[in-house]
Amino acid sequence: MLEQDSRDGSIKMEFDFDAINDEDSPFPEVRASVSNIDDPNMPVMTIRMWIIGLLLCMVGGAMNVFFNFRQPAANISPLALLIISYPMGKFFAFALPISIYRVPRWLGGFEFSLNPGPWNIKEHVLVYIMANVAVGTPYALNAIVVSQMNYNFQVDYWFSALLVVATQLTGFGLAGICRRFLVQPPSMVWPQNLVTCTLLNTLHAEEEEQGGISRYRYFLYVFSGAFFFWFIPGYLFQALSVFSWICWIVPNNIPVNQLFGISSGLGMSILTFDWTQITWIGSPLMYPWWAEVHMFFGFVLFFWITTPIMYYTNTWDLAYFPLNDDNPYDRYGDVYNVSRVLDSQSRLNQTAYNEYSPLYLPATYAMTYLLAFALSTCVLVHTILYHGRSLWNGVKRIRVEQDDIHAKLMRNYLEVPDWWYLISFIVFFLVMVAVVEVWDTSVPVWALLLSVLLPCLYLLPSGFIFAMTGQGVSLNLLAQIIPGTLIAGNPIANMIFKGYSVQTLSEAMSFVQDLKLGHYIKVPPRATFVVQAVGTFMAAFVQVGTKQWMFDNVKDICSPDQASSLTCPHNAVYFTASAVWGLIGPTRQFGKGALYYPELYAIIVGAFLPVPFWLWQRRYPNSWVKFVSTPVVLNGMYYIPPAGGINYSAWFATGFVFQYLIRKKNFAWWSKFNYVTSAALDSGTVLSALVVFFTLQFPNGGVYINWWGNTVYQNTADYSRLALKKIPPGGIPL
Repeated sequence: MLEQDSRDGSIKMEFDFDAINDEDSPFPEVRASVSNIDDPNMPVMTIRMWIIGLLLCMVGGAMNVFFNFRQPAANISPLALLIISYPMGKFFAFALPISIYRVPRWLGGFEFSLNPGPWNIKEHVLVYIMANVAVGTPYALNAIVVSQMNYNFQVDYWFSALLVVATQLTGFGLAGICRRFLVQPPSMVWPQNLVTCTLLNTLHAEEEEQGGISRYRYFLYVFSGAFFFWFIPGYLFQALSVFSWICWIVPNNIPVNQLFGISSGLGMSILTFDWTQITWIGSPLMYPWWAEVHMFFGFVLFFWITTPIMYYTNTWDLAYFPLNDDNPYDRYGDVYNVSRVLDSQSRLNQTAYNEYSPLYLPATYAMTYLLAFALSTCVLVHTILYHGRSLWNGVKRIRVEQDDIHAKLMRNYLEVPDWWYLISFIVFFLVMVAVVEVWDTSVPVWALLLSVLLPCLYLLPSGFIFAMTGQGVSLNLLAQIIPGTLIAGNPIANMIFKGYSVQTLSEAMSFVQDLKLGHYIKVPPRATFVVQAVGTFMAAFVQVGTKQWMFDNVKDICSPDQASSLTCPHNAVYFTASAVWGLIGPTRQFGKGALYYPELYAIIVGAFLPVPFWLWQRRYPNSWVKFVSTPVVLNGMYYIPPAGGINYSAWFATGFVFQYLIRKKNFAWWSKFNYVTSAALDSGTVLSALVVFFTLQFPNGGVYINWWGNTVYQNTADYSRLALKKIPPGGIPL
């Protein structure tokens, strides 16, 4: 029976649920992970959900900000918070009174209960949804830290807080507008959501498990093991983390150290015993196997084969600098001294630049930019070729795909009107305008309009790739070229433009991912809307406060030799990018006649790269070529830098064991324990790293164990970041 809500035009659909229970998703991965039944009467927006969700978001978000400044870094994943919230919810259901309370009539007269019944899957998933959009480190923090540390642009707490809020929540409005393309179609699977659904259904059906160890008990065992084990590579025997054992044998052989090293090498030694190293680019137990193959194939092709060839033939003078590094260099072989080319307004002094030096990039950095140029056109062409028909049907408001059982069940709930999302988009864009105008950042409003147009253009291409592979597309390159050209010589404006553009797209993807998760678990869309907005808004203020506390209290933070490894690797990368694009500018780095001008040809190559694969799979639809995704191959390496070779080689080796061997040989074990293993290793390692820092490394200058196992990796060419060639007297010839 169809009902029309006359107040807002929303449509509700009532179903005979017994008649549709036999339906299921057309995709076997979804069938194995997602329930095809629903209870519309299940409590959702409960007080205990808000208490648990906000508490975990605040704590998890603060801890991730802390780890953002450390290398290697642990990560408080939303999946870990999902696990932690389960016993908390169970405890609240056990301990809170079950009484029903009524508020006075003048306050609305509604009833509520602190304990509406058992802790249920919909409350649980809302805690996760809140965490997924709120606990990640805000990208704009990089712009704030680099402005303060490298460009002496001092800002207060409220500038930082409002900048973070605006960059985090502008994407919220974009997310809702593309639901028709990225949420409702059954083919938009979002593989990371399948991990979450599996774990949720596991926990809330635990009492139905028969025989063997339960998933939750298994989680506790692995969690405990990970917690105690990380004391070894993280504190007692740190060489097991930086396990460059080949470099220990020949510590002064520069080529061997560059190929097999971990600190500045390409990680061909593969082994590390530190889970934070293995999961630097994400847990290998969560990515689909085919996506891992694509990413590692691209890494081998471009970083284990092409980059060494370019480096050892001294292409673009690469051999005068470390093979893999986060920093830009000058012609004398030193880290580029930005202060020498700045004027009093923190802008480029052309005369000082001509007298000092051009800016040189390490080999891996140069390769990353080359791939980014190719990706910028490849992803657009790929989207048009492979998804053009669906996009055109959506524009014409033709149903993109037939509804599956999950879309049918979701018709039972009021949808969020598009104007809610549109208002959110406008409000937080205006907050961003206020930030750049009130604090005199020298960012014109027309630049903000361009900054937000970029994520609008790439929203659907990135969404299609993310929905099918679990891997998003970054706007880093374009978000630096455009302001670098239009607001030349202004690094602070460049960083704010980039932060706003990149984070808007990234957050939009996270919000859409959560909308799909709510779709799978049958959460009312309006509940998802409120939880996402409130969690993200409140977490922003806590995260900025955490950053403020760290920079006020941690000694030598961001220095290369900081005692607790709080070296700020992401900020180093952000600073390099700001110098390349914002200060020096794209014309001097990549313009005609510049050293890196040939990289621009990658834009043309990227545009044609998907075409032969698309034509081949149309001619031979059953060929293996239909599984090839060129944007995934190119996009997989965007973590480099600050990620190094070991973060890919060890990641892929671990993924091969779990996502290929175990899945193929023992699918029953894999389906029951694989995702639980990932969550337990993440959670135990993160907690251990926090305990080590706050009990052994931070108080009173810290307690450190000075022995061979903690120093052997430091006495190598890899750790010293030595270059292959010596700089000629007087510097590299211009």
